[in-house]
Amino acid sequence: MTALPFIRRPRQLPVGLILPAALLIIWEVTARAGLLNPILSPAPSLVFTRLFTMLAAGELRVDIGASLARLAIGALAGSLIAIPLGLLIGSSRLARHLLGPSFNVLKQIALFAWIPLISVWFGTGEVAKVVFVSMAVFTPVVINTWEGTAEVPEHLREVARIYALGPAARLRRLILPAALPQIFTGLRLGLIYGWLATVGAEYFMTVAPGIGSQMTAGRELLEMDLVMVGVLLLGGIGFAINSIAEASERRLVSWKNHH
Repeated sequence: MTALPFIRRPRQLPVGLILPAALLIIWEVTARAGLLNPILSPAPSLVFTRLFTMLAAGELRVDIGASLARLAIGALAGSLIAIPLGLLIGSSRLARHLLGPSFNVLKQIALFAWIPLISVWFGTGEVAKVVFVSMAVFTPVVINTWEGTAEVPEHLREVARIYALGPAARLRRLILPAALPQIFTGLRLGLIYGWLATVGAEYFMTVAPGIGSQMTAGRELLEMDLVMVGVLLLGGIGFAINSIAEASERRLVSWKNHH
């Protein structure tokens, strides 16, 4: 039985909001009932009040800007090294045999395991934080660029051989167009990992403006509402970065869907 056309369906809420909304309600009710320690687990209403108060007073503007600047510089530096390396490994059998095994070993090492070495080599200031972020971006961009380059169809490579395209022409007219969607996927993943690394670097290295530094201050002052404000900003900005990257990726590689 089909619905009558003049009867409008009620607007449906996104299903994904049901679980977080339910958890927030349970958290708020238990906090107000005195079942939670108000110092260790403040009610969500207090956390959101702290967040909006700090935003209205402009207290978070410098911290958010500093974190995003570190992400931008680190992502740019990591991508500028990762994309050429991925193209080289994906298109050259010699480079794949020479560099591939070492890269596969290095990518197994947890990112935070590099912090002691980075601290010794670069200190604990801004340079070290940017290096840490660039390392987080580096791995997913190399992997996806490598895979995208290696998956160029053989019949297209055969056409390039027939027309005797040189390395530069082959890269510009064959490999880059074919691998571009995968490269964008790597860049999007790199931004997500880089954002997490940004806050991690701010949390573990020298105190300076940034969301991670706000969370550190909240922990040391036992202001858990400030720590949770940092968590909310981390999730909200990360979600926005991913959404913008996905929209850009769809727009920039939309030509591929028409072929």
